[in-house]
Amino acid sequence: MKKTTIGGMALIEGIMMKGPKKISIVIRKPNGELYKEVKDLSVDDTNKFKKIPFIRGIFILFEQMFLGTKALMKSADIAMQDLPQEEREKQKDFFDRLFEKKFFQKIGISDIAIYFSVILSVILGILLFFYIPTWSVEIFKKFNINNFGKNMIEGIVRVIVFIFYLFFASQMKEIKRVFEYHGAEHKTIFAYENGSELTVQNIKKFSTHHPRCGTSFLFIVIIISIIVFTLSGWQSVLIRTILRLLLLPIIVGISYEIIRWAGKSESLLAKIVSYPGLWLQNITTREPDEKQIEVAIEALKEVIPEDKSLDEW
Repeated sequence: MKKTTIGGMALIEGIMMKGPKKISIVIRKPNGELYKEVKDLSVDDTNKFKKIPFIRGIFILFEQMFLGTKALMKSADIAMQDLPQEEREKQKDFFDRLFEKKFFQKIGISDIAIYFSVILSVILGILLFFYIPTWSVEIFKKFNINNFGKNMIEGIVRVIVFIFYLFFASQMKEIKRVFEYHGAEHKTIFAYENGSELTVQNIKKFSTHHPRCGTSFLFIVIIISIIVFTLSGWQSVLIRTILRLLLLPIIVGISYEIIRWAGKSESLLAKIVSYPGLWLQNITTREPDEKQIEVAIEALKEVIPEDKSLDEW
């Protein structure tokens, strides 16, 4: 089984695939036709930070967030084409709220809208997965719990919040469709890694769960944060929150190296490390239909490099 560097992301009625040299977006329009956009990646070889272990993960994560948000906005616009006016307005309001882009579009600075969406997502993530869990432990102040125990409770609360967040998101009709495309993306990459011909029938046989998934990465971030935060002591809520933010780049850097290693290793330890994230993909991926797999095939074919050595770990 080949270990590819190609990764993907589910969009609104579509999929983004990122290869070593190209990035593709394929979206199913309401009339059934496929919208396709392929761009060469501008690889900045002068950025040495993207090559240094434990540091590269921070830069790669932010780059992925920017590219992903941009692709999501594009897919939302394309997917609404040809819809009845009433339905289009309804969907547009939903996606405008999702990306907070209406104000920025009016003044013609869509790139700022993308950066704003990324920054807003980070702020909401900090509030939901850092401030609320560390604040919630204050409930246990009257109990005689040592610092290690408090950090463990905070970590457990963070895991619970994360799982509930994914579960409730998965109940939204629009998100369910995205999770089906997520499953199509994973199946197609698995087929490619196993050397199978990229046909719908071949791809159907593969799993929707992949060890290099962003869901697995986020879960590893949470677990590593429990370990790192346990070593940082216990201060007031404000100081703890600030300290956790300062430690976040370190946690992201460590987590990226772990997910990178787990994605290419066949060892028992890698399988144990990957298991919780793979289990969570029961929530974030769903079985796709044939048309969704067709979209994934088209997206993947566009980013497979001619020089296959570029596509190996």
